[in-house]
Amino acid sequence: MQVDAVVLDIDGVLVDVADSYRRAIIESVDRVCGKTIDRAAVQSFKDAGGFNNDWELTDAAALYVLARREGLRMDVGAFTDRVAEGGGGLAAAKAVVGDLPSVAQARVRDQWNTERLRDTFQALYLGEDLYRELEGGDPPLAASGYIHDEPTIVDPETIADLTGRFDVGVLTGRPAAEAEIALDRVGLDVPDDRRFTMDDWEEGKPHPRALVTLAERFEAERVAFVGDTLDDVRTARNADDEDESRVYYGIGVLTGGLTGEDGRRKFTENGADAVVDDVNELVDLLE
Repeated sequence: MQVDAVVLDIDGVLVDVADSYRRAIIESVDRVCGKTIDRAAVQSFKDAGGFNNDWELTDAAALYVLARREGLRMDVGAFTDRVAEGGGGLAAAKAVVGDLPSVAQARVRDQWNTERLRDTFQALYLGEDLYRELEGGDPPLAASGYIHDEPTIVDPETIADLTGRFDVGVLTGRPAAEAEIALDRVGLDVPDDRRFTMDDWEEGKPHPRALVTLAERFEAERVAFVGDTLDDVRTARNADDEDESRVYYGIGVLTGGLTGEDGRRKFTENGADAVVDDVNELVDLLE
């Protein structure tokens, strides 16, 4: 696969977030709502699309839990299928809850505390010291910080190879400060103008604007975007449709929530040009 530039997602590609971001989703909903979803359900929300922002996924998961409590007769698979049919994301999740009678919807809204969910998430994920540094003020609970439980996936040799042969950028749903922490951990130095974080654009994946902008800045003709979710592949497909002057490849990695042959199948069905076991296989895949 011949390319001029490589754009990398962070979560599930460079670092393993199963015991950090995804754990924070599950435990935040549990602490705030008294009931939660499991890891497979988190992946169902991711597959539905539109949840590049894990705070919004947490809000949607809480909405589902509360709606079930008020009588919504759907399992999480049916709920996320409806979310996908509605275009994905938090707005689609709200629309599904509209199946409830108006009184039940009102009770859900009264219990749905998105500010508390976000504060709880950040306290669990960052820990007390980083929370005070990045969020300001005291955290709502004491935690050591799941951010410290993110094993690196990418090898130093892979980073040296990719940065030596290609222009390398980053496109992530992380806030800028949290992206910087992860990039420092794996030893990937990416200038600010070669990265897009949550703070840099409103649309989020799978909107193609950030990927097309990076391609323009690289003056690249062929770009590979590497991610661990279906929305990452959809981003590449959308960029390829929008930008006729370039070729965009979407490459799925099986080190996030999508794993094994089922993950490979889902990536392929959503237009992945290649699926690799992990990011280190890019060394042999890309020319």
